[in-house]
Order: sequence, then C-alpha cells, then structure tokens
Amino acid sequence: MIRVLVADDEDLIRGALVALLGLEEDLEVVASTGDAQDAVELAVQHRPDVCVLDLEMPPTDGIVAAAAIRRRVPAKTLIVTRHARPGVLRRALHEGVNGFAPKSMPAEELARVIRDLAGGKRYVDPEIAASALSGEKCPLSDRELDVLRVGREGARIAAIARELHLAEGTVRNYVSSILAKLGVDTRQEAARLAWENGWI
Repeated sequence: MIRVLVADDEDLIRGALVALLGLEEDLEVVASTGDAQDAVELAVQHRPDVCVLDLEMPPTDGIVAAAAIRRRVPAKTLIVTRHARPGVLRRALHEGVNGFAPKSMPAEELARVIRDLAGGKRYVDPEIAASALSGEKCPLSDRELDVLRVGREGARIAAIARELHLAEGTVRNYVSSILAKLGVDTRQEAARLAWENGWI
C-alpha cells in the first residue's frame, strides 16, 4: 500500500480527494488536514509515502510545508494548485518538491502521479511547466525573498529581524536593495509584486 497524506484548506476539496484516493486499491490515506503546519506534524507522525499539499494553504503555504516535511521525513511531496503563478514552480523545485499538478487533474490521473512519485519518479504538469519557463526570472536573493515572505502581512522591521535572526539594520539594507531591484517605493508593493510572480 502507498500511504498518502492530504492537506488542503478547502474542506470540500480535501474531502473529495480523500474519498477518491480511498477508492484506489493500492492507496491508503493515512491523514488529512487543512493546515500547512499540521501537515508537517502529521507527516512526522504517520510517515506517509506521498504528501499531497495544496499550494495556497495557511498559515504558510504548501511549498514551505513540503520543504519542512522533506527535512524530517523521507516522503515525496506533490503540490496541487488551482492557479499556478509564474515562478511558483521554480520555487517549488528549488525546495525539493517532487511533483506539481493542477487541481483540475482527473482523480485517476492524480492516483497515477502519486504512484509514480512513490516509485521515485518526478511529475510536472506540462502547462504549468510552460508557464514557469515564460515567467520573469526573480532578481532577488534568497535572503531578500525571506524578508519579503516574513513581512508580507505587514510585519514591522523589528519583527522580521527577530524571525530571521538578523539585525534590524541588516533587514533595512535588504529592504532598500529589494525596492531598488524591483523599482517600487514600498515594501508592500514589493511583496505584492513578488507574490504575483510566484517568488514568495
């Protein structure tokens, strides 16, 4: 049996995924949740073979959860999404995600992808891949992206510094560099632009 964890913050989608995957003779859904942090803890507890994670899921997102799971459990991770913004796929692959698929994929196709991932293969939906290739390359460093990601909800410089274990002056320097590279006037504009391009 291939053990599967399902994480999606939409109850209807999550319930449908659990039910449909449960119909497959060789798949067993061992846990489900609507929370990205819970997904990490459940993965550690249940040690699934494959984790199916919604991209946009509070309090972080599916890619952050996938990276955390990868550090703690030898599970494969599959990101599913309704809207793949340019750049998201590159970020997902950078974090070691094994598969990337649209939520519009038929259940039997999703089951096949899960089997492939469990067997050591990778999967990227062709349309998502084409979109990622045509997307604008991110001009920001990983640390600058961390600053935007932590500050996206309006956190103050001091809070960002604490979260990232940096000096406040260092965070201010990163913010100045971000604004210059993106050609915007505020941190909020920079975060919105980075989010729209799938960089954070």
